Amino acid sequence: MRKSVLLACALVTATAAASRTPPPPPEALVADVARDVDQAQLRRLVEKLVSFGTRHTLSSQTDPKRGIGAAVRWAEAEMKGYGLETLQVCDMVTGRRIPTPIRVCNAVAIQRGTERPNDVVIITGHIDSRVSDVMDWVKDAPGANDDGSGTAATIEAARVLSKRKFPVAIVYAALSGEEQGLFGGKVMAAYAKKRGWNVIANLNNDIIGNSCGSDGVCDPNSVRVFSEGPRWQGREELASATRSRGGENDAPSRNLSRFLDRLAERLHGDIGLDVRQIWRNDRFGRGGDHIEFLNAGYPAVRLTVGIENYNHQHQDLRVENGVEYGDTIDRMDFAYLTKVVKLNVAALAWLASAPQPPEPTIEGAVSTDTTVRFKPVAGAERYLVRWRRTDANQWEHQLAVTTAPQGAASSCVSAETGLCEAVLKSVRVDDWVFGVSAIGRTGFESPVVAAVPGGAFEPYVAPPPTQP
Repeated sequence: MRKSVLLACALVTATAAASRTPPPPPEALVADVARDVDQAQLRRLVEKLVSFGTRHTLSSQTDPKRGIGAAVRWAEAEMKGYGLETLQVCDMVTGRRIPTPIRVCNAVAIQRGTERPNDVVIITGHIDSRVSDVMDWVKDAPGANDDGSGTAATIEAARVLSKRKFPVAIVYAALSGEEQGLFGGKVMAAYAKKRGWNVIANLNNDIIGNSCGSDGVCDPNSVRVFSEGPRWQGREELASATRSRGGENDAPSRNLSRFLDRLAERLHGDIGLDVRQIWRNDRFGRGGDHIEFLNAGYPAVRLTVGIENYNHQHQDLRVENGVEYGDTIDRMDFAYLTKVVKLNVAALAWLASAPQPPEPTIEGAVSTDTTVRFKPVAGAERYLVRWRRTDANQWEHQLAVTTAPQGAASSCVSAETGLCEAVLKSVRVDDWVFGVSAIGRTGFESPVVAAVPGGAFEPYVAPPPTQP
């Protein structure tokens, strides 16, 4: 009997100790998810995409084995096989590179959120390909890296993340029509708007599968993230306020880029990849589908290789003066691609687990102190008020605040306004950029939202005109 009592006491003690064990930190959780990314799966996906011969937007939509139609149907079926809700999001389009109206279709899979189904994070890559002549839809256009790599990233992310549940919805989209004028991105952004989605982030992956350039320079350890500085959507209305109060370097996409940079640092031991923030919207004279999400007011960035190889982009398959041209699979670095996809998967898992980004405002003109205010966010247990010098890259200082019940000594909520308030003593508003991030009960932190004109992650809506 005594042995039984001792054993029961030991079990109770062990159970109590286990209940006090803190959960793993968010970094460990998303690193564990990212470990499921499979290099062999990525190669299989790119090989299948190349097998369609060409995926040019103007190629056949009905041929069962060759052309854009077969590729889109395959991508949709692949993601449906992971148990996701799938559909094709289509529209009739025409333009300079599409002289005759055609139907452009995106293969889309939706993973519904368990708590906030209207909040959405989106990963995209474009499934169409091209050769030297952008209007040539007949020649073989393997499009292994541009953008078989980004499409494979999207589909592999769907495979890995569909095994788990997240508070926020995740959308996986293989976009068509990019090479002909970013039509797939435009169609997808319009669909998000029509559905009333609150798009927290679009991670657009375009050319993420090589590590050496045509000049022999290699960089297998970094990925570039392109982001816009001032907000493009609503720019006319915001111009005067931005000129007065700043915000040229703090559009939502710029702070999404900062988030990815910090996440890569946290996970460097698990992924081994650095983020190089490129503070412009895209490469010189070029563009990607994230631009259409930005045009719609959604935070979006482009992920692309650290070193581009121009001999293997937008080229006819040929050998010229001893140099091989063409976007073929043998020119890819799948170990590098795997690292980039792991970063994407970790970022999607993090963003889909974090609270919605808040919307802070600041006051402090002609004052020695700065007051930061924001509306409490559902699911957030605490916040980090952040600030940095106007010429600093990353956030430098922070103050933790909580939304304990009103009246509690630790609460930041004002009984008069219902807003959370934090007063930064002897911090002059003129010399700093301020922002706020929200942290949920599981420790996941939202991207920092800058308290600048147009800094909010939601699309900008101009205030109604004042009455005379």
